[in-house]
Amino acid sequence: MGADQHAGPPGAGARGSSLIQWFPGHMHSTRKAIAERLPEIDAVIELLDARLPGSSANPLLAELTAAKPKLKILNKQDLADPALTTLWLDHLRAQAQTQALALDAGEAAPAQKLIAACRALVPGRGGMVKPVRVMICGIPNVGKSTLINSLLGKRSAKTGDEPGITKTEQRLALASDFILFDTPGMLWPRLVVPEGGEHLAASGGIGRNAYDDVEVALALLARVRPRYADRLAARYKLADLAADSDEGLLSAVGRQRGGLLPGGRVNMQKAAEMAIHDFRSGAWGRITLETPDEFGQWRAAAEAADAQRQARRKAPKTPQRQQDAAKGDTPAG
Repeated sequence: MGADQHAGPPGAGARGSSLIQWFPGHMHSTRKAIAERLPEIDAVIELLDARLPGSSANPLLAELTAAKPKLKILNKQDLADPALTTLWLDHLRAQAQTQALALDAGEAAPAQKLIAACRALVPGRGGMVKPVRVMICGIPNVGKSTLINSLLGKRSAKTGDEPGITKTEQRLALASDFILFDTPGMLWPRLVVPEGGEHLAASGGIGRNAYDDVEVALALLARVRPRYADRLAARYKLADLAADSDEGLLSAVGRQRGGLLPGGRVNMQKAAEMAIHDFRSGAWGRITLETPDEFGQWRAAAEAADAQRQARRKAPKTPQRQQDAAKGDTPAG
């Protein structure tokens, strides 16, 4: 970084390596609770971040709920690109047994819209004898507690900026014959799609101890600038973004936003925190980080690479591979 200072967490990898490292211990118990509740559930609501619908979709939840009708809610639509939100809604509605809505977590009266969509998914349920039973799930910090408070018209669920606020299942009555089971936010034990991990970190879906702010900010700027260069230029009063590298752009963020050390050096850690905050708060405008096609391509490439890694692990070790492993040259899984 030259004269600019970067004080990331210990062990942070170089750019291009895996940026996200975590294994949330409480997620195992959440998975077990969801699996035990599912037999008596009629439909599943999955809350997604409208700025990163593919990255915020839990593949473990998809596996657990494969046989259930689903309502996918693109939350925080007020922060997302409206055109790409429409693209994602069309993509999700094309899936089997799936309806999709876009909402702001703070909408004044979203309950009727949500209840109507769920009733349409399970037309055979309803009334006091057969109440509609729905489970709502989502990754941490996707706005689920705020949405539930809006649904109930009062503060019943704790909210906050850090993941993992909801710790236990809650049973909520949205109507006399409509029961909502709220579950704690659940991630999955291993990231396969690197871009998805970057987007989750940038959005706040992963706790700060799991990633390096500077690396995530650089990845975020690299993702945003091709589609929204004008937003970045306007926010940071920059004439020509094309002339700067991602590192140069992050340095410019620090200079424009006062993230300087004595002697005029840029504090890259502070600049990264500012860039990430500006994205999360909507200071860059309404931005979406991925399209359905983009995320599909990333996932296909990641799954192919993961399959190759698994095959290498299972293959008998030749003398040369044993030597490579001893030297640390064997690719990590």
